Amino acid sequence: MWFCGLSGSGKTTISMALQQQLVQEGYEVVVFDGDVVRKGISKDLGFSPEDRTENIFRVAQACKNVSQRGVLAISATISPYESHRVMAGEMLGDTMKCIYLDASLQVCQDRDVKGLYAKAMAGEITNFTGVSDIFEPPQHPDLVLHTGQDSVEVCVRKLYQFLCRDVLGTTP
Repeated sequence: MWFCGLSGSGKTTISMALQQQLVQEGYEVVVFDGDVVRKGISKDLGFSPEDRTENIFRVAQACKNVSQRGVLAISATISPYESHRVMAGEMLGDTMKCIYLDASLQVCQDRDVKGLYAKAMAGEITNFTGVSDIFEPPQHPDLVLHTGQDSVEVCVRKLYQFLCRDVLGTTP
């Protein structure tokens, strides 16, 4: 499952809550969180368009590797460009499900405990998605979660129902 959305839209929170629920049910799940990936397999990359492309390529490859072993993979990355999500989909095939975490810029700014949006607006951070770089909402997401309106619990329930119905072929 490929989560995308602005910084602060809830990707990490929702992916970790879903992972916890699925692990309790006996599934193996790996979350590739954007912040963690940037400290590990993509620590050599910046935020230029080329580096963003390479980052998404690496995450998609990691998702492919674990999913081929029967492990559910969740990418929780901003994935700001439609072309990147298309590239990931081409690598992962029909198994990839695009989950758009839709929250307004204002909601994301209000949730920003690290102060990244304020730094980006002050020009201290360049190429910051939603401020000095674009975010292209997915054209055809498999599921949209309105994380600016719905609680984490409601979003995880909707996501779990979607996952059971459209991915696992089970009943929630």
